[in-house]
Amino acid sequence: MGALGTALCSMVGNLTVGRKKYANVEADVYTILEKTKVLQARLLELVDEDAKAFEPLSKAYAIPKDDPKYTETMENVLRTACVAPLEMMRCCCDAIDLLAEMLQKGSVTLVSDVGVGAVCCKAALIGASMNIFINTKSLSDKGNTASIENEADAMLGKYCALADEISNSVMKRLR
Repeated sequence: MGALGTALCSMVGNLTVGRKKYANVEADVYTILEKTKVLQARLLELVDEDAKAFEPLSKAYAIPKDDPKYTETMENVLRTACVAPLEMMRCCCDAIDLLAEMLQKGSVTLVSDVGVGAVCCKAALIGASMNIFINTKSLSDKGNTASIENEADAMLGKYCALADEISNSVMKRLR
């Protein structure tokens, strides 16, 4: 979803550059395009990283709880399982920032795509947080858990609101 939202931002940018009406923001739009290209690729890589982290986690759940290595193994795989989703959240936040800028600088005829991109990135942000919270709830190291959850909560608070602002602004323009 995050890669899709980022791709929509790119599409708007690509259809904005080269038009006389947007010549004064063309350099900014090209910068957005470079950033979205990197973010989209990274988000797709993170899908694979997340899948790779799940395999050891699923195997760890098969370890008997009375095994002396159970707790240490679970802590390690649960922490590892949080890495990709946390990075996905960071990328989605960056994408939402770019969508906010594109809302101001992109072609007005493509404003709905900016709104859809924001909704996609918000969905990806929330989804990634769910994948974090399912794992942090089982972590024993509450200090590490709090750090991860606090970062995720901060991103959710700020960027869900910003994505809503973008989509609400788009809806007002359309209606």
